Amino acid sequence: MRAAGVSGGSDNGVVYIVVELMSAGDADPSAPCVRAVPCQVDPVSGQVHADAPVVLSAADCVAWVTDREIDRPRWVWADTSVVYDFLLARGVWVAKCHDLRLSRAILSRAAWVDSSVFRAPSSQAEQGAQELAWWDGPTPVAARQDVLFDESHSEVTPDCVAELERQMRVLRTAGNGWRQRLSFLMALESAGALIAREMYAVGVPWDRDHHEALLREQLGERPAVGVRPAALEAVAQELRRLLDAPELNPDSPKDLLRALNSAGIPVTTTSKWALREHRHPALAPLERYKHLARLWTAHGWAWLDEWVSDGRYRPVYTPGGVVTGRWGADGGGALQLPRAIRGAARAGDGFTFVIADASQLEPRVLAAMSGDAAMAEAGRGGDMYQRIADAGVVPSREHAKYGMLGAMYGGTTGVSAQVLPQFRQAFPTAMAMVESAARVGERGGQVTTWLGRTSPPGVVSHPDESDDADVARERRLRSRSYGRFTRNFIVQGSAAEWAMAWMVEIRLRLHQLSLGDPTLSAPSLVFFLHDEVLIHTPVEWAETVAEVVRVSARQAGETLFPGSVVEFPVKVLVNDSYTDPKVVSQGVGESHGDLADHAP
Repeated sequence: MRAAGVSGGSDNGVVYIVVELMSAGDADPSAPCVRAVPCQVDPVSGQVHADAPVVLSAADCVAWVTDREIDRPRWVWADTSVVYDFLLARGVWVAKCHDLRLSRAILSRAAWVDSSVFRAPSSQAEQGAQELAWWDGPTPVAARQDVLFDESHSEVTPDCVAELERQMRVLRTAGNGWRQRLSFLMALESAGALIAREMYAVGVPWDRDHHEALLREQLGERPAVGVRPAALEAVAQELRRLLDAPELNPDSPKDLLRALNSAGIPVTTTSKWALREHRHPALAPLERYKHLARLWTAHGWAWLDEWVSDGRYRPVYTPGGVVTGRWGADGGGALQLPRAIRGAARAGDGFTFVIADASQLEPRVLAAMSGDAAMAEAGRGGDMYQRIADAGVVPSREHAKYGMLGAMYGGTTGVSAQVLPQFRQAFPTAMAMVESAARVGERGGQVTTWLGRTSPPGVVSHPDESDDADVARERRLRSRSYGRFTRNFIVQGSAAEWAMAWMVEIRLRLHQLSLGDPTLSAPSLVFFLHDEVLIHTPVEWAETVAEVVRVSARQAGETLFPGSVVEFPVKVLVNDSYTDPKVVSQGVGESHGDLADHAP
């Protein structure tokens, strides 16, 4: 990894304000109140100097927090999904926070720090606090709310000031530039938590009638509980006939596998990849059945009943929910929203959507983080794959795409394997980076993303002299598999960091445009999918919002990779329904002009 610095991670002079929700006590045990503790963090030791706590009623905290937000403190709390929901419900917006749960997850696994302080609690109370579920990973919001307000847990309510100091002390053990990177990563992750809760509060405008019409078109009328939709049952009957299995339940993998084998299709799994190796008249309807069954079970009428209310779809995101740092989903299926139903996202009268998609994000991130001059030059243009082909590295754009995928994912067959020698010759620095990461993984080691998120420890799987041939082969396969994981971890994880920096830039710039207007008449981020964002905006703001998206992409690249020539263009589409910009957008948006810098 290059030694270039990463801007935006310093907190020198920033005031931290620790916020905890409490019960109002005997006056009204069910009513929450807020305990706020302004703090200063010593930039050398990490020691936290806390002022006297302030206890505020729910009503008083609105004016108090809003007044202090003028100075842009970093709000500190145990879990954004609890405390920020409390503030959002009262119309309070904050610019930045430090989520202790998410930050501990990053620091406790980071390779470049001494995290032993987390494993050495100084008191029984701290031991109890560290065992609370919110330290360990995402748990349902309701469960975390119960923990914070349940009097039976009062003796182990987390001391957020003490935890902040623990984290600052751990952060100070990072060296060689990693302290700044990790600090910025925690700031991004915490900002992502703010965005996730804001998107949940606003929701995606959703036309239930349109969604139901789509379901009727593909599945038929809504069936009774426990009964397949008519169109799905018709395909099931066709499968029974073609496989000569009148009692077949196509929803049972065991039944389906038995019927396929009996029909002369020798497979051990019903995955589409295995089935594509065979020819049989039942395979096409089987694929159709699976498609319809997924639509019915994952995004059918039951999904509508649970996740769409008051004309809004509200998925529950979990920032950092995937090991690479990508977001996960705790409900609502946001990360698997099929194109078939996206048309039900309707902006409404006077509004529209700005849909933006980062172009070829992972290859550009690899070019920028590796510092490979030739690959970076290819990343200057709109179509990176075409520029690689035009440079004569490979014969065609398709070869360039497969070569890049092979580089990032460890492809060893087909076109990927054929063009990897050309890639090694043309892009030696980038290829050396991913291949070094693969070798580290094969040895059971750990690798890091650009900002320092660390991969899980691997298992050393090298064969030894006592292994028989089968055991040795299995060990080699496990070793190579983990090597492919670490090869991709550094790229996918770093791309997730760029995407989050992009989102944070968009959020802050939209807030500036709206002048802090908390109503739905202001542009709002409403949906995020890895490298794609959806913004709901009044029609008259659409072009301004599109420019915000482009400028934010450029700023995210400059912030994470200062001095790199790699560009991060985005495709932008303005439409009154949610349509995939990869399909319908023409060209790549260029940036014109600039806005004030609002990097967190």
